[in-house]
Amino acid sequence: MTTEVSEPLFDVRAAARPFPRTPVAAPAPRLAPDRLRNAVVGGAGAVALLWGLQAEASARLDAVFATGAHLTGLLAGYGVLVMLFLMARVPAVEHGVGADRLARWHALGGRYVLGLVGAHALLALCGYAVHTRTDLVTATLGLLSYPALAAATAGTALLVAVGVTSARAARRRLRHETWRAVHLLSHLAAALGFVHQLAGPDLAGSLPAVWAWSMAHATVAVLLVWYRIVVPVRQALRHTLRVTEVRDEGPDVVSVTIRGTGLERLCAEPGQFFRWRFLTRRLWRTALPFSLSAPVHDDTLRITVKALGDHTRRIRRLRPGTRVLATGPFGALTAHRRTRRKVLLLAGGVGITPMRALFETLPGGPGDVTLLYRASDAEGLVLREELERIARRRQAALHYLLGPSDASFDPLAPQALRNLVPDLAAHDVYLCGPPAMSRAATDALVRAGVPVRRIHSEDFSHG
Repeated sequence: MTTEVSEPLFDVRAAARPFPRTPVAAPAPRLAPDRLRNAVVGGAGAVALLWGLQAEASARLDAVFATGAHLTGLLAGYGVLVMLFLMARVPAVEHGVGADRLARWHALGGRYVLGLVGAHALLALCGYAVHTRTDLVTATLGLLSYPALAAATAGTALLVAVGVTSARAARRRLRHETWRAVHLLSHLAAALGFVHQLAGPDLAGSLPAVWAWSMAHATVAVLLVWYRIVVPVRQALRHTLRVTEVRDEGPDVVSVTIRGTGLERLCAEPGQFFRWRFLTRRLWRTALPFSLSAPVHDDTLRITVKALGDHTRRIRRLRPGTRVLATGPFGALTAHRRTRRKVLLLAGGVGITPMRALFETLPGGPGDVTLLYRASDAEGLVLREELERIARRRQAALHYLLGPSDASFDPLAPQALRNLVPDLAAHDVYLCGPPAMSRAATDALVRAGVPVRRIHSEDFSHG
């Protein structure tokens, strides 16, 4: 089967009247990725400075081991706090950095933390063995006799369990609920580590250090409780969401319409997603992330879901009246990322859902907004009638890129993209699709002259 690349459904250059600019929700406070990265690095520098101010220079081998153990221990404790903060769902961070980037940083930081914890344990053990002139086994048993060190050992074991179950090979074999339950143990590990750190020599001798360390832990704990427990409960009570309709959109694809009260207070923007918990016997335990497939209108939210697993298959069997808990909005794939007048929206498969909402709402006149939709065949085009209606109303360009991914002609090749969008390098690009398609499209866009900083995407294949 040959790849089919459709002609534009509408010639934007022939449009006679400009598209009326659609108002976009006032942007919520956002923390830029660079600022967050600099703050994290600056915090690590402050921890190292705290260690340096209290470290005593000594050439004794046990002192060298102990000094290294203190530094790696403090950095590991700080790293655990950063990991928890990244996943605290603070709106300014989620909206500015993006949920997918936060998840990548969280996964990368977790590896550093485990490395620091391992180095801290080994250095402390070697230092104690040298100091007491014993072997490592005897030194280990001696250290475990101290309550604070026993707590640290238990916390380390919990962190290792979290790290092992988060490895990609393990994640594939674990049910999501099991992985989530194990991952929550990182909070207990942080608490046990905090007990150990307060008793350590780098904090116990300095009241300001103890105060600062305690305040940092208290701040992260409050953020976690507030944004992961209090805010979702408050939203559930305030908005009383219920399913009103489940409509088939295509093979294994359904749209779920959800109505509530006071939804304007959510300040949800096109391109964002919520974590949805449907209160049925088989779905209530899992929060599923789905993007809005239409702007919020008349206290109504809509998501469009493709059946890819047990949970998503059960969504098509939802009944009107089912209670829904939704936390969010999350994500940074919104109009605030736009830096150019012209925008290309590039979607693959069910990745059309946030693109459809942006296609309707991004401000622009004829020629400013173009949508390319990649699918294996015409049956795989989701929300097609709506897209064509929006394109007619906006007099915008809409292209369908049809054909199997292993075809000889690649519609996402750099030259093919330039043929469809001649001034491609002058566009901002919003991208959403399967991971493999997104990676290939990003590479092609860069080779076609689009700077990486103007390619905006989010994906959740990494967890």
